[in-house]
Amino acid sequence: MPNLGVNIDHIATIRQARKTNEPDPVWAAALAELGGADCITLHLREDRRHIQDRDLEVMRQTVKVKLNLELATEAEVVDIACRVKPDQVTLVPEKREEVTTEGGLDLVSHEAAVARAMEKLKEAGISINLFLDPDEAQIEMAAKLKADGIELHTGQYALTSGKAQQKELTRLTIAGEQICGAGMELLAGHGLTYTNVQPIAQIPEMAELNIGHSIVSRAVFVGFRDAVSEMKRLITV
Repeated sequence: MPNLGVNIDHIATIRQARKTNEPDPVWAAALAELGGADCITLHLREDRRHIQDRDLEVMRQTVKVKLNLELATEAEVVDIACRVKPDQVTLVPEKREEVTTEGGLDLVSHEAAVARAMEKLKEAGISINLFLDPDEAQIEMAAKLKADGIELHTGQYALTSGKAQQKELTRLTIAGEQICGAGMELLAGHGLTYTNVQPIAQIPEMAELNIGHSIVSRAVFVGFRDAVSEMKRLITV
């Protein structure tokens, strides 16, 4: 049964719409823990569109479960991660014009930049995951770079249904076998919801799922703690 990582970025998105101090993602992290979250995930983007430096600093002091920081390979945010020392870093691609992360890292084309960021993070003693599409060549490169784990991008799975979704599930399952066979930890996330998460949770050796938007959306109606608890129950049946 996988652990549940709760991404709290969209709590900060609501706050930044008014550039005020509420809702506070730090409170969301505490409620997520009370709801059964095993990990708190936040993405410190270069343009600071949602999570701010202050959020990361306070959560490093207050979060009691694993703290997972998503970031690009840009030098400034890598240096911040090395100073703050989250328990885990997930390297992701990042474009300013995107609404949300659109796909996995392209390690084949950007090996040097990823390797530089990983070297700094390893020197700081931080566990490193790479956010990748379920692609054999990308996973092989991750193994070459000695990543600790791979978070598979489930966006295409989430966008499809029926036979097309089953095909994507098969791709993710095969990629999971490759990842675990190479000695890396298997994680997944992006676009997962209360209605599509269970097949992903049941992929053999799935260690962790990172879910944000669906939980925040559900929380509008039932509260954040209950929304997290509902998702936790779904992935651990």
